[in-house]
Amino acid sequence: MKEDPARGTGLPAAQRRPRQDIGWREDVGLPDLGISRLKAKVDTGARTSALHAENVELDERDGKLWVSFTVPHAGAAGRVSAPVLDERDIRNTSGRPERRYVIRTALILGRRRWKIDVSLADRTEMAFDLILGRTAIRGRRISVNPGRSFLAGPPAGSKPGHMTFKTSGKTSGKTSEK
Repeated sequence: MKEDPARGTGLPAAQRRPRQDIGWREDVGLPDLGISRLKAKVDTGARTSALHAENVELDERDGKLWVSFTVPHAGAAGRVSAPVLDERDIRNTSGRPERRYVIRTALILGRRRWKIDVSLADRTEMAFDLILGRTAIRGRRISVNPGRSFLAGPPAGSKPGHMTFKTSGKTSGKTSEK
């Protein structure tokens, strides 16, 4: 007998979103930051997602702390700003705690969009500008296939092989290679 996928949720099976398989690396969009396409490493060993950010500066707007930074991307960089959600001690790749600013931003993975918390980190020496941690995908009915890549398809609204992001209110683009 086939098990009901909605069992134990209180929802009828017709109202449940089907499980989505994703690979260990995926193309994602961060539209709040003006990035329509970026390669991300899906890392279920990392609790918090991390985005490569340079030239990080803090300022206060209407009594709230904001962070502005550049996101180097395909040979160009644009300055973006976001309210600071939190400041956390997060273990870096060496296992040492680092104090990082955390922002909340929209993520597009395939045809799905939701808000995630992202820490800002220096990932200069890393292969991926974005690590998608387990809390970003928890509760989203997503399964990670560690032997596959790019299963979700391009982020909704992006052009194949094209990466764009805002720079001072203008949009620039670069062609990417997989």
